[in-house]
Amino acid sequence: MPSQLTIFDLDGTLIDSLGDLADAMNAVLERRGYPVHPQDSYRHFVGDGIEMLVRRALPPEIVTEPNVAEYVALLREDYSTRWLATTRPFTHIPELLAALRSQRIHTAVLSNKPDSPTRTLVGQLFADHPFVAVRGECIGVPRKPDPTSTLEIISELGVSPQQTVFVGDTPIDMTTGVNAGTLTVGVTWGFREAHELSSAGADHIIQRPLELLRFLDGMARGGRRS
Repeated sequence: MPSQLTIFDLDGTLIDSLGDLADAMNAVLERRGYPVHPQDSYRHFVGDGIEMLVRRALPPEIVTEPNVAEYVALLREDYSTRWLATTRPFTHIPELLAALRSQRIHTAVLSNKPDSPTRTLVGQLFADHPFVAVRGECIGVPRKPDPTSTLEIISELGVSPQQTVFVGDTPIDMTTGVNAGTLTVGVTWGFREAHELSSAGADHIIQRPLELLRFLDGMARGGRRS
């Protein structure tokens, strides 16, 4: 069945934002006199929402509910000043989106990043691309891997899960697609390794953005897996 909708994760899939996320959290830690983390450590801190990022970055001995809430607020404030300091689309992502647009394949963004920076980053970095939906984490809405938001986007567009591909760089993304009944494509240029994506249920793994076009072409020709 040909794909009619591709839903992308944001951080680590469409954009390389690790530096800004790490710098923001490290700045908060440093101001309070706590140890900071190397940027590479944040590859495993991010992906599950801002609260989990804070829990993973704080020293274990101070991880209490009041402290987590305080540091979430501090991180939101600091990150809002540096969303675009170094964050950019990954190489060939603009070309991929242009190709999908030319093929009339709808695209959407679903992130566990808070909704406001999600919309701001997408609006500024992909101003010329018409995503049918852009959603981040919102109060009262379960975040990925819960399939609620994915299924809402699918329903609003009037397609089926079988006509939808979920593309992401973390096991959370793969589990989200599996839970929603979509096809899942894991990308290796982001924050996690291929074996993690495969173990989480990825139907296909790609190393470069434009390889997604080949996978979608295979769907159009009737192949489910590669």
